[in-house]
Amino acid sequence: MATPPAHMIRSLIFPFLFWQILFTPGPCCRVLTHAAGGEWQLLLKNIGITAMHMQLLHNDRVVIFDRTDFGESNLSLPDGKCRNDPKDTVLPIDCTAHSVEYDVATNSIRALMVQTDVWCSSGAVMANGNLVQTGGYNDGDRVVRIFKPCSSCDWEEVPLGLAARRWYATNHILPNGRQIVIGGRRQFNYEFYPKTDAASNAFSLPFLAQTNDRSIENNLYPFVYLHTDGNLFIFANNRAILFDYAKNVVVKTFPTIPGGDPRCYPSTGSAVMLPLNLQASSIEVEVLVCGGAPTGSYTQASKRNFVGALKTCARIKITDTSPQWVMETMPLARVMGDMTLLPNGDVLIINGASAGTAGWENGRDPVLSPVLYKPDKPTGSRFEVMNPTTIPRMYHSTAILLRDGRVLVGGSNPHIYYNFTGVLYPTELRLEAFSPEYLDSGFKNLRPTIISPTSQAKIGYGKDLTVGFSVTGTLDPDTVSVTMLAPSFTTHSLSMNQRLLVLGSGNVKNEQKSTFSIAVTTPASAILAPSGYYILFVVHQGIPSEGIWVQIQ
Repeated sequence: MATPPAHMIRSLIFPFLFWQILFTPGPCCRVLTHAAGGEWQLLLKNIGITAMHMQLLHNDRVVIFDRTDFGESNLSLPDGKCRNDPKDTVLPIDCTAHSVEYDVATNSIRALMVQTDVWCSSGAVMANGNLVQTGGYNDGDRVVRIFKPCSSCDWEEVPLGLAARRWYATNHILPNGRQIVIGGRRQFNYEFYPKTDAASNAFSLPFLAQTNDRSIENNLYPFVYLHTDGNLFIFANNRAILFDYAKNVVVKTFPTIPGGDPRCYPSTGSAVMLPLNLQASSIEVEVLVCGGAPTGSYTQASKRNFVGALKTCARIKITDTSPQWVMETMPLARVMGDMTLLPNGDVLIINGASAGTAGWENGRDPVLSPVLYKPDKPTGSRFEVMNPTTIPRMYHSTAILLRDGRVLVGGSNPHIYYNFTGVLYPTELRLEAFSPEYLDSGFKNLRPTIISPTSQAKIGYGKDLTVGFSVTGTLDPDTVSVTMLAPSFTTHSLSMNQRLLVLGSGNVKNEQKSTFSIAVTTPASAILAPSGYYILFVVHQGIPSEGIWVQIQ
């Protein structure tokens, strides 16, 4: 039986026809690296579009889209469909796809059709499992689009669904089931969706104007997290507030990050809210912000001078009475990185560049190696460099967690007309997966398998929940925990609505040979876990099971 390491505890080309891409050989076929630092696999050589935005749905399919104003993609729409958009700035009639649905189980894609421009938009999954995506560019900036998870569904569009133009905004699901849509270019306000008579307009948020660097901004795609007190933690540029969105009142102003360097788009660091331990008598809430670009980097990049990216992370416990940022140093400097919560509570920092800023060809020196951040280890020993990919993932790259524990990685540097030549970092259509080391076959005997409840189970708030699981090797009951993760809408190094809850640990019963159960309590309220679909995991010695879908309501 394998014993896990101690740290694991705790230019325009003609479009391909759809079938040519769907049956591209090579699923899960090329392992680039050994498992000690994780494995990389090339999943598909060409998905037809670049993965600029991604969201996993509860049918284990991933909705991916880029933008509509780049000319023809490499994937034809099926059945002779064509998009007819007289306002499109490049190609008013376009018979190629700019969105796809990736089926994780079959490693295949299905072409989808969006009508208006979704470039640099935002979104969230509603309680019923529908993806509601908001805004974009040009004629798409006030459009709301809905995608329902079914085998034949396609995008539905709601013109003028938003009160204001939303381009580079951030969305978050609220405890009442609605979305709040915050900011965007030249939008120092927020609004809600769906609309009600009482809240059909946009509401001023001066904090966004206060964090706006003239001609650069640095406050786009603000980092937003639902606090356990029901307020929103909003981070923009280099500082943050606690915001009561119902009363339009700033509850608390947090200190500026030491050094004052910008962390939001286009300086583009990344952030996560660290796992919430719901079994603690007092739940601590911490936010981690990593990487970005030093002050002035965006201006320098426009002059073709590429400043080294930031190497620091800043961590703050927002539940403290006098919260302060604590600085840490990453082993690798990174701008345009993605931060993905893993089922065991670790944070994967992946993608990006080591110099420059966001924007086409504004980044230099790709960072090919992911880094693991282990939040519970002592300061100074939390980072571990993983095995590298061979594919640069620069501007407009994405990464999301899948139910099986892998991280899906796509996108990079989409150019107009899907340019593959004559640029330093060409448009990237390959899709790959990173398997953290907990998926090493040597740990198979220690990996739990969930027996009950069954996937797609419905659970309530504040209820006892018994999770049955099996482990073929020797179980260490003291290292068993149950976690619940909300999949994210990811774009521009920001994973919106990403949330990991630790429901419980210990309290394991041996039911029969190799079969066990653990009793936990579900989240007490929608403030802790807004209603909707989550992935439930059992974690043993830092090794997570394959997750199951649960719907809390």
